[in-house]
Amino acid sequence: MNEQRNYQKEMDHLLSEITVKNQLPKLLLHSCCAPCSSYVLEYLSQFFHITIYYYNPNISYIDEYQKRITEQQKLIQHLPVKNPIQFLQGEYEPEKFYQVAKGLEKSPEGGERCFKCYELRLEATAKLAKELGFDYFTTTLSISPHKNAAKLNEIGELLAKEYDTPYLCADFKKKNGYKRSIELSKEYQLYRQDYCGCIYSKENRIQSNE
Repeated sequence: MNEQRNYQKEMDHLLSEITVKNQLPKLLLHSCCAPCSSYVLEYLSQFFHITIYYYNPNISYIDEYQKRITEQQKLIQHLPVKNPIQFLQGEYEPEKFYQVAKGLEKSPEGGERCFKCYELRLEATAKLAKELGFDYFTTTLSISPHKNAAKLNEIGELLAKEYDTPYLCADFKKKNGYKRSIELSKEYQLYRQDYCGCIYSKENRIQSNE
């Protein structure tokens, strides 16, 4: 894992090449929730045909899962973008998250359990991107200040080789991306949760607020 890489600069270079070539590649964008996707969609929709892939088996409660889907679809419907955004809903498979989290239940937030969760969601995205013929795949997760962008990109690049589909390296919190996502969430009155979705994150949030 290379902490020194400037992922924003790398992405800007790629986007410049796309613009010069007058291309409009297809991007499969894994999204964890509407608020995190808001800035990413606003930013990337001018360069790609984007399909949101909502696959989040880490979410422990079905009502939370469904609420986030509703908010994601609401955002897609109302956000003004240059190119239309499509939506794909993945299967709700919490058992897969519990399998990868086994033995790591006490792992600190942002540690090895989270890395396994990154890999679970990114691999599903890479596999689908390959099957459906997308030009790139990536995730909104790096917009969060609580997510390890370097680790996300490391996993993404390894999966890109495995599934022979380029991964769009990014650190979406850069260029005030996280700040902009908060602004957009307020503008579109999006439900903004205070934990990632898994039961361990929720318990950690409760303990920190006690």
